[in-house]
Amino acid sequence: MIKTKYSIAVSALAAAAAASPAYAADGRYPVTYVQKVEITHPSHRSAWENKDFLDCDDVVLTEEDVFYALRYMRRISWKSYDPENTDTTGCEGKALVTFKSGKILAMGIEPTGRISAGEFDAGMKPTTSPPSFYECDPCRQRKMALLKDALNRADERRLKRLVAEGRISEVEAERRLNWVRDQRDKP
Repeated sequence: MIKTKYSIAVSALAAAAAASPAYAADGRYPVTYVQKVEITHPSHRSAWENKDFLDCDDVVLTEEDVFYALRYMRRISWKSYDPENTDTTGCEGKALVTFKSGKILAMGIEPTGRISAGEFDAGMKPTTSPPSFYECDPCRQRKMALLKDALNRADERRLKRLVAEGRISEVEAERRLNWVRDQRDKP
């Protein structure tokens, strides 16, 4: 009897976990109500850009990226978003998403899945809704896989600089580059 109650409880918990994905979309911005997406800055660099990690010229925000973010972004606090406390590439694409209701969402999307958003009315006046901050791990995984070549080029630049400074040998740089690329190619 106890074993049966335990199995029912475990089954119920498993069903509940399957029904609510870890990265559910923010219900205020349903993809089905998107009227238009306008990419205002496909590639923008901030003061946080780190070309040793990623050159912002290699990062281009697409309409597909915006829809993907709307599907999987999860709201977080400013403290969790703050660039001084988290990893950032310093690269960001910007977009305006217009919904059928007339609401406009201005989004800044980084390849790391960090997203900032502000709401505006149809006349581009800010709404009373405060700015929002999101993270989207599925977005990060997807975009970083697409940026594999750009990340490899950044690794090459960084290692060439270390060789030029005499901090490592060319043989060591080649070994490290091959190791990093192998790690990046793992599923």
